[in-house]
Amino acid sequence: MSGRAAENGEVTVAVGDDLVAEVEIHRPPNNFFDQDLIAALAVAIEDLDERDDCRAVVLCSEGKHFCAGANLNASRPATGTPQRHLYDEAVRLFETRTPVVAAIQGAAVGGGLGLALMPDFRVACAEARFAANFARLGFIQGFGLTVTLPRLIGPQRAMEMLYTGRRVKGEEAFRIGLCDEFVAREEVRTRARALAREIAASAPLAVRSIRQTLRGQLASEIRAATDHEKAEQDRLRQTADFAEGVRAMTQRRQPRFTGA
Repeated sequence: MSGRAAENGEVTVAVGDDLVAEVEIHRPPNNFFDQDLIAALAVAIEDLDERDDCRAVVLCSEGKHFCAGANLNASRPATGTPQRHLYDEAVRLFETRTPVVAAIQGAAVGGGLGLALMPDFRVACAEARFAANFARLGFIQGFGLTVTLPRLIGPQRAMEMLYTGRRVKGEEAFRIGLCDEFVAREEVRTRARALAREIAASAPLAVRSIRQTLRGQLASEIRAATDHEKAEQDRLRQTADFAEGVRAMTQRRQPRFTGA
């Protein structure tokens, strides 16, 4: 297996002789993301789209959790000048053409859930946790979850997850379709790779055509959704409830929201 590290050293790519590549995030234990990390993931998979020796990708991460969400302490670009947004990089991920299987060994929370729903398939375990905890922060969902979550588990279950922010454990996630396979934690990456290898064994032109046909205009839908999500996030970020939500999370207590 040959490896190539991304420029920031926090995303690595290794392509095996079985036509499967592993794209791994290295920000353990929580693997919080920022714009640079999502851009690095997009670059990695875009590069793999152009390689003849890669027909499927395993998206995985080092450490206890798959991705516990966005780094809330990351600096934001100055206003008043044109800037790419984090979600512009997220849309790039949805525009990639190679099938992706996610190996979910721990928490996929908030924006981390959004990242987990970008791949075609998810392999998870009992230790996995899925949560759209935005409302518990006085916030609105992002990363295109407006589209991907109801598409995967249906609008009613999606609303319940988004309204309450509750955590869905691995076994329940498998039962409701939030993940596709449920295995022991030590087998998560192995099984994700096995599924990716099965995909890679099929005719590559046919698989890409099937994928494009089934996913349709998903990337365009994600772009429209994230345009709305980021506008609402900017609005809600100015509220007292958002400040309280962040404080409560930092202090590990129940938030006291006032609707202001």
